Amino acid sequence: MRRLGRVLIPIAALAGAGVVIAAAYLATATAVARAVVTPPRHRKQDVHIRSVAPDLSAITLAGTADALRVPGEYGLWFSDDRGYARLGDVIRLDDDGTVTRELERVAWGDVRAARHGRLSGWYFTEPEELGLPVRSVDIPVDGGTAPAWLFPASASTDRWAIHVHGRGVRRQETLRAIPAFHEKGYTSLAISYRNDGDAPRSADGRYGLGATEWRDVDAALAYALDHGARRIVLFGWSMGGAIVLQTALRSPRADSVTGVVLDSPVIDWVETLDYQADLLRLPDPVARGALVLLDSAWGTGLVGKETPVGFAALDLAARAHELSVPVLLMYSDDDGYVPAEASHRLADARPDIVTPVPFAHAKHTKLWNYDRERWTSAIADWLDALDATARDDSPSQLTDDASR
Repeated sequence: MRRLGRVLIPIAALAGAGVVIAAAYLATATAVARAVVTPPRHRKQDVHIRSVAPDLSAITLAGTADALRVPGEYGLWFSDDRGYARLGDVIRLDDDGTVTRELERVAWGDVRAARHGRLSGWYFTEPEELGLPVRSVDIPVDGGTAPAWLFPASASTDRWAIHVHGRGVRRQETLRAIPAFHEKGYTSLAISYRNDGDAPRSADGRYGLGATEWRDVDAALAYALDHGARRIVLFGWSMGGAIVLQTALRSPRADSVTGVVLDSPVIDWVETLDYQADLLRLPDPVARGALVLLDSAWGTGLVGKETPVGFAALDLAARAHELSVPVLLMYSDDDGYVPAEASHRLADARPDIVTPVPFAHAKHTKLWNYDRERWTSAIADWLDALDATARDDSPSQLTDDASR
């Protein structure tokens, strides 16, 4: 599948090749489309645990997980997510494809008995691990309340950051960013949103890929404004990037958003799904058909959604001219899940407001894990520049300038 404008032909063309073949392709395309918007229940266990040091200081792994052989610090879920450990840097790479890494800490579970697992960028699993003041709050959203973690700044402030996780994970993903904002005097709100397992389900129980979830970020904006926020930065990871970008464009409270931070964001869903279809070696008619089903009113019943996705509105490379606030854009060229080309296009389209921070070998949403110092410094420098601009544009500053 190439661009959405070319996907309207395949299913009609298949009808001429035979009803049975067309029905088979339609069934497969429907399954693919449903997988895109259905919250996953199980995660792929693509790490094989070969051995564990007797003193739990090291672990030897193999498998296909991204970042398995990349330097840095990661989380390891094992035994079908019944156990969790923190992994440190690479100790040894062997010719047989195995890698031995530091085993920093086993949080829970018997890693010695484990045989399979999956690598995670989360690293932190509980907000208390950050060593910062935190409390749980509930944000009113459609269908009930969505739980969130509130990390108050050390001193009273009107600067807040709202952190939005990606597809198929929860707000723990965002914990890595909280210290960087706390250091700069921001109050942080790590939120949940519809269908993520913490917040209420939507009526159809399906992802909107940003087209519906932004309403829950808008609810978080309302909460922040009601509790003293005036200048708010939105931070989105992966699909969370698509969500916060939609919030910045659609929210009636968008004038309170002073900036957007993106980590491994989905900028263009058609390009992303095209890329993933190629990785899975899906036949073009199946991949294109899945896009048609997701984006058409007649396909909603088959996919299980109430409304079409609306891919055109989610293409922020094409809508870059509509953005009006500074954007810190962090991505890895070897992402492996979301192609970096759309991030390049967004940066090229808006050099006036987009600050790109490319990585080469960090993989998807694991930039912090790969190079924590560079990642944190990029945020700190960007926030300094953002706050300096806010001071220059403040009413008192404008009055002083006018009087000179």
